[in-house]
Amino acid sequence: MKISLVTPAGKQSRAGNRTTAVRWARILRALGQRVAISEADETVDADMMVAVHAWRSAPSIRAFAERHPSRPLVVLLAGTDIYRFQHSNPNETLASMERATALVCLHDLVHRDIPRRFASKLRVIRQSASPLSAPRAPSRRAFEVCVAGHLREEKDSLRAALAARLVPVDSRLRVVHLGKAHDESWARAAAAEMERNRRYLWRGEVPGWQVRRQFARSHAMVISSVMEGGANVVSEAVVAGLPVVASHIAGNVGLLGDDYNGYFPPGDTAALAALLRRAETEPAFLRGLAAQCRRLQPLFRPAREQAAWRGLMDELVGGAFRAGC
Repeated sequence: MKISLVTPAGKQSRAGNRTTAVRWARILRALGQRVAISEADETVDADMMVAVHAWRSAPSIRAFAERHPSRPLVVLLAGTDIYRFQHSNPNETLASMERATALVCLHDLVHRDIPRRFASKLRVIRQSASPLSAPRAPSRRAFEVCVAGHLREEKDSLRAALAARLVPVDSRLRVVHLGKAHDESWARAAAAEMERNRRYLWRGEVPGWQVRRQFARSHAMVISSVMEGGANVVSEAVVAGLPVVASHIAGNVGLLGDDYNGYFPPGDTAALAALLRRAETEPAFLRGLAAQCRRLQPLFRPAREQAAWRGLMDELVGGAFRAGC
């Protein structure tokens, strides 16, 4: 089967949309399918389309649906689709959801936040991650906390840095931030924060192996987003055995569970500072977060993600998929 996989992120991008598309292409190829990744529909005569992002990929979704109304069309609901664009740009976003044969989401709570009429189309496929190549060895010089993600509004990217300003002077907390600035204003803000905050280091965009190396030397990871569709850095941290400190939003709770103990209210700098201080000074608390993450690891195994895709493909195309058409 020939699959057109459309993503709004270009080849050189390390954004989540591109990472997701590349991993899905690898999974689908392992299942015997032919996959072509593009940034927009290229009018190839594909047997099926998988589109990352309902709003940003709306023109490609519309073109494929009009040209091949009986062929399967899978649409990934990104966090901005769910929590922004279905409200700010409803015509295009909801039209993409209407045209989809199936809607894929990345965490368990998406059904609460989309129109009820789409519930029967919704399928949860959690993003997987591979274990670190060596055991973690957290820094002895500092209590290192990493933030992995592009600097942008949705990520509330400087929240951990601001929280680091509030810890006591005897704290060994150090925030290491890996990620590309969305624009020049974010770059200036991060640079300015480093100037005034000795506990914050922004390293910019780095390759994946450097992110994994930082995971290995960190004591915890902070994800401070105000909206998420189900961030892959959460699954990567969980599989790496790295405790997660997360904003209490649907996209994080849908991955970590209601009973996870490492949440803080989104945007609450003081609460995050208190949680980081507790993680630094209460070893039992940090061990407890790590134990909760370990229990979640089976949910993010590559074999589970591949099985979910096999099940969806089987559901959509049945015998045609099994025959490898």
